[in-house]
Amino acid sequence: MTSGRGGRELSGRELARQLRATAAEQAAGLTKEGRQPRLAVVTANDDGGSAAYVRSIANAAARDGIACDVARTTTLAGITATLAQLADDPEVHGIILQTPLPGGANLAALAAAIPLAKDVDGASPESIGRLVAGLPAFAPATAEAVLAILDHYGVELRGRHAVVVGRSVVVGKPAAHLLLDRHATVTICHSRTPDLPSITRQADVLVAAAGRAGLIGPGHVSPGTTVIDVGTNATRDGGLAGDVDPGVADVAAALTPVPGGVGPVTTALLLAHVVAAAAGPPTGT
Repeated sequence: MTSGRGGRELSGRELARQLRATAAEQAAGLTKEGRQPRLAVVTANDDGGSAAYVRSIANAAARDGIACDVARTTTLAGITATLAQLADDPEVHGIILQTPLPGGANLAALAAAIPLAKDVDGASPESIGRLVAGLPAFAPATAEAVLAILDHYGVELRGRHAVVVGRSVVVGKPAAHLLLDRHATVTICHSRTPDLPSITRQADVLVAAAGRAGLIGPGHVSPGTTVIDVGTNATRDGGLAGDVDPGVADVAAALTPVPGGVGPVTTALLLAHVVAAAAGPPTGT
């Protein structure tokens, strides 16, 4: 399928359906054994975009036979107490701490309270450290979705030059490490990288994860490049825009759409992580 322009559209919807079908089948089997996979989302904000994301996760979980509890609190003390309670609850298999957080809250310090086995979105310093060291841990689902889409469409990574624009702990950095693990040569760029187009044009695979709508334009891309757009920037009309300008489709060999690209795969992988956590050894063994 093509985008209707020059580049091939790398939709994530079919891959997400496959992943979720597998997760739903496994969840049904675990539920029959008396261990229904359960996700807990801790949220402490009134952000509209965040609330919509949490609703989408809860709805997807319900369709796939995964229980999802949303714990709302408004204070740092409340977040800390809720995370401690969920960490000790053997019925909870996965925990997500939703951002943004209240002023003065430190994400890394709070995420450290999530046990490794329940850190299904790879947010804790321990999970991130193990990812970098090549040790078992859940990877951040969005970063993993980048690799899953590339694999789904048969994009070769070994020996290729991958450029990641964005250095966040939740996407840019972990995506770079996952690409390194697949033997790509990786360059990380960011907002202070001088002459960004001169670097991004060298990419065989370009991952745009800076959180700035339209940052990557046609002049940032060379013919033959595969572009993964991780951006989910709210538009004035209530829609979503990626980090990549639509005009890039006239130059690149392939491009993920927004919405419908990385997003559905991220949700599917997150739920798959919850199922995997539920299938693991019981807490305390």
